Amino acid sequence: MNEVCFKNLDKENPASLATYELTGGYKVWRQILNGELSPDKILAELKTSGLRGRGGAGFPTGLKWSFMPRNQEGQKYVVCNSDEGEPGTCHDRDILRYNPHSVIEGMAIAGYVMNATVGYNYIRGEFMEPYYRFEEALKDAYDAGLLGTSIKGSNVCFDLYTHLGAGAYICGEETALLESLEGKKGQPRFKPPFPANVGLYGKPTTINNTESFASVPEILSRGGKWFADLGVENSGGTKCFSVTGNVRKPANFEVPMGTPFSELLELAGGLKKGRKLKAVIPGGSSTPLLTAKTAMKMTMDYDSIENAGSMLGAGSVIIMDDSTCMVKTLTRLAHFYYDESCGQCTPCREGTGWLYRMLQRILDGNGKSDDLDLLMSVQEKIIGNTICALGDAAAIPVESFIRHFRQEFEYYIKHGKSMVEIDG
Repeated sequence: MNEVCFKNLDKENPASLATYELTGGYKVWRQILNGELSPDKILAELKTSGLRGRGGAGFPTGLKWSFMPRNQEGQKYVVCNSDEGEPGTCHDRDILRYNPHSVIEGMAIAGYVMNATVGYNYIRGEFMEPYYRFEEALKDAYDAGLLGTSIKGSNVCFDLYTHLGAGAYICGEETALLESLEGKKGQPRFKPPFPANVGLYGKPTTINNTESFASVPEILSRGGKWFADLGVENSGGTKCFSVTGNVRKPANFEVPMGTPFSELLELAGGLKKGRKLKAVIPGGSSTPLLTAKTAMKMTMDYDSIENAGSMLGAGSVIIMDDSTCMVKTLTRLAHFYYDESCGQCTPCREGTGWLYRMLQRILDGNGKSDDLDLLMSVQEKIIGNTICALGDAAAIPVESFIRHFRQEFEYYIKHGKSMVEIDG
């Protein structure tokens, strides 16, 4: 546990520059400044490591960085997506709190590889403590002469800035984030063109998640193969998981990819006495729900979770025991996505409203016999018909909740109350 992003948690002052350097921090960056590491060598190590984007998409990081037209003249940007708004997700903020220098070094390395001289860390508006920690770390890095123009007498230049967002969920979508950075309303852009070609201020831009950047220095310090061997095939390294819900010890855990779900559940203290596991959302509320039987057989990596019928996502593991009312839970999630829709796409703007209002009607005891079929019909019309994935994120829980626990919804419609409350 805690071999990469959280490796300094046991230290007295884990967020400090002194602690970071004591554990090998900025070693790789100093090698770059000394001309000892080429961009091609770094890309090769990242590809060997098997590091995939930790923000949810799981795209290979080394491949993503290679898309940047680094030899093209003009300004290029590196952007860190620290807008952690997915329900059930809370590990990126802890990386910023306890290991901010790993993000700074990772972004600086990315800037060097892609010939980008400016970076921005877009931090969620509610994250005030992580924001202050990162700002303090950024000041210390500048004071140490590790950032700026012609760093340490080299020809390497990299300036890094923090941008505090306004707390909109949609700004976790990379192009909406760019719009927000530019001072505009945070709404997703049509793609193509993709940010690697037309990104921030119309310039080539590479965007990665907090955990992705934080993993880079350790990968380059200890080798891509070392990182790959920590995990399993097609899922290299460690992964930070936020385990929340009906567990005794909800917390963040950094474990090797391929760790059995049962072990992760045990790390979180297991279920409360007398309770049974009912369902699991393995990757955040926008990923499909799994039943307890299925979840207990899976391991925490991309392929295993996909084979189980869901997605690893951002590593946001939501645990539900047998006291959970699925109707109430889904209604709460539907309201979240309805509230967070930016309104740009008609299927999402109107569809999320329909989903929430129908579920709320069921919850109020006014459900109709054909509501479930109508809910399934509405979610089908949303999926794949929007500019970004928020519409899909709203529809996916509806489909998976009803598919696995349809009898609970039918009971609520028929009796106007929860089956779980009757049993409990």
